[in-house]
Amino acid sequence: MCAPLIGALSDVYGRKSFLLITVFFTCAPIPLMRISPWWYFAMISVSGAFSVTFSVIFAYVADITQEHERSTAYGLVSATFAASLVTSPAIGAYISTFYGDNLVVLLATVVALLDICFILLVVPESLRDKMRPNFWGAQISWEQADPFSSLKKIGKDTTVLLICITVFFSYLPEAGQYSSFFLYLKQIIGFNQGSIAAFIAVVGILSIVAQTVFLSILMRSIGNKNTVLLGLGFQMFQLAWYGFGSQPWMMWAAGAVAAMSSITFPAVSALISRCAESDQQGVAQGMVTGIRGLCNGLGPALYGFVFFLFHVELGGLVPVPSTDDKTTSKDTGEEGAVIPGPPFLFGAIAVLLAFLVALFIPEHSNHSKNLIGGKQGINGNSQTNNADRGGNEDIEPLLQDTSV
Repeated sequence: MCAPLIGALSDVYGRKSFLLITVFFTCAPIPLMRISPWWYFAMISVSGAFSVTFSVIFAYVADITQEHERSTAYGLVSATFAASLVTSPAIGAYISTFYGDNLVVLLATVVALLDICFILLVVPESLRDKMRPNFWGAQISWEQADPFSSLKKIGKDTTVLLICITVFFSYLPEAGQYSSFFLYLKQIIGFNQGSIAAFIAVVGILSIVAQTVFLSILMRSIGNKNTVLLGLGFQMFQLAWYGFGSQPWMMWAAGAVAAMSSITFPAVSALISRCAESDQQGVAQGMVTGIRGLCNGLGPALYGFVFFLFHVELGGLVPVPSTDDKTTSKDTGEEGAVIPGPPFLFGAIAVLLAFLVALFIPEHSNHSKNLIGGKQGINGNSQTNNADRGGNEDIEPLLQDTSV
């Protein structure tokens, strides 16, 4: 709920302030890990409302790039995020092993503070001055800041609605996969800790290559929509392979396919960016981030429930199978011998639905005028613009598009 709200407010007051707020609340729980578990739980609950950094960052990118450059820029943002996922677990594990957890938390806190200082001192404001009020107390309409209003209005733009449905069905299995996949590798497939660390590193590096090199090539050669469809195809394939795979080499091969599927999110972000005006980028990206946040809650629950239905037990305290013990992983997954990973197959079906929905997304669409109802609280001109547009947009039926 908060992602569209923060995105809409960043459309009004600028990106930098909300970038500071979202990064601060994302990082604020880190030092509390070693201070108090209860305070950590309380802060991470508050953090969930504000740690929607991606919607602000992607809106910032849309502010400073041309439309044809955005997919590459979004790919770079996602690639740097993947790079941090590759390096930080290895660094954290090494420091924890040799120097203890306290130093890990301290180092993470220092890095977070440096990040905040970097935003404060180096990162410029991306939103043009003429698009922002002169002071923070300037009045804005509730329609601009109301996340429910913005979510209701996606039904009036078929392209945005189709993109949001695509994001939901594609990210739901991805969120569930993140919550259980490495434990699944460890206890069902038989990976040890070193193999899991290597798997993260290799898939992460391949994801960086996919989102920087291949993404820009694909966007130029086959277009935005087809790039999304190709990414969904890779995701479907890797989930099915994870579901039926029972050998470590199958997981490695599927991991390479999973790296290619990482092109989907930056391509979708570029697609949603094209459907919004320059003063609506925050709320548009906030919709996608909000749907991903919803999936982060539902995905792990869905995967856990499917594992339970098929009697695949993932217990965090089970010892890691050693290299000379060949029976542990086979005994653990004995009941799931035909389909070792049922949730991954359910995920593949969900991605298939996303693929079918994405087929109806038009390759070229006009900017959505209805996402947040214009800047009528700040700019008197928007009232005139709204009058010129007339009332047809407010009653546009969901299925007016003949292709749908």
